[in-house]
Amino acid sequence: MYPEHIRTAAQLMAENMAGSEMPLYGASLRLPDRKAVIALIKTIRQLMFPAYYGDAALMTLAPQDYAALLLDRIESQLKIQIALALPAEDAPRAEEIAREFIECLPQIQGMLLKDLDATFDGDPAAQDKNEIIFAYPGLFAIFVYRIAHELYLRKVPMIPRMMTEYAHSRTGIDINPGATIGEYFFIDHGTGIVVGETTVIGRGVKLYQGVTLGALSPRAGHSSLPGKRHPTVEDNVTIYSGASILGGETVIGTNTVVGGNAFLTEAVDANTRVVIQAPETIFKNADK
Repeated sequence: MYPEHIRTAAQLMAENMAGSEMPLYGASLRLPDRKAVIALIKTIRQLMFPAYYGDAALMTLAPQDYAALLLDRIESQLKIQIALALPAEDAPRAEEIAREFIECLPQIQGMLLKDLDATFDGDPAAQDKNEIIFAYPGLFAIFVYRIAHELYLRKVPMIPRMMTEYAHSRTGIDINPGATIGEYFFIDHGTGIVVGETTVIGRGVKLYQGVTLGALSPRAGHSSLPGKRHPTVEDNVTIYSGASILGGETVIGTNTVVGGNAFLTEAVDANTRVVIQAPETIFKNADK
């Protein structure tokens, strides 16, 4: 039926599938559905910012009824995906986790409104807050992080990272769901930002494009876990573009400003300005 080269390659691939440490073939594997997880993000955004992303037909309801309808829908869909992500013996926990997630959504909405304020206050190019909600990748990445973080705290496998990687693919902003980030958080431009899993960020922090809050390369790999591998950024810190701040013992003190392209692996005291000395620029005549 198939040419010899097709049959040979197919046989070799089947052997790879059978011999793989990870399951590669078969319908019995329990996994959350990526499309369903993305749909959940969109439904939660309809709940958080209904005037911008909501269904106009549903908004004929009173606000409380609109919220109740979407909360019920989110809980039902999330429970299914959590049950698929958990080991089979833990699947009954899905109902409890989904309920706890629903209960924390009002608080998350309140934090997002403060993040919206921070973005508007921090960016004079913003025409108004409507523009930020519709068009700013930083706010979208923060929104997805904040909902994913709640699932991470409840030790839900895969789904939190699926959520933040969706935001990463949309915005170029990579925030691990395990990071701890305070309120009034502002990301400007955003492309290329990396925030590692054990990063701690205080209140009123501003990050510009290309900032990395990362780990020093662990020679021991996974055997170096657990532990704090990423930096702590205290309140009211501004970190400009291209700065790299690495290591679990690196603490950037309150009210510090870190200039562009800085490379830090040691703690910085509060109220400090970190500036990289500009390289010398030399102009030469093109004929010489």
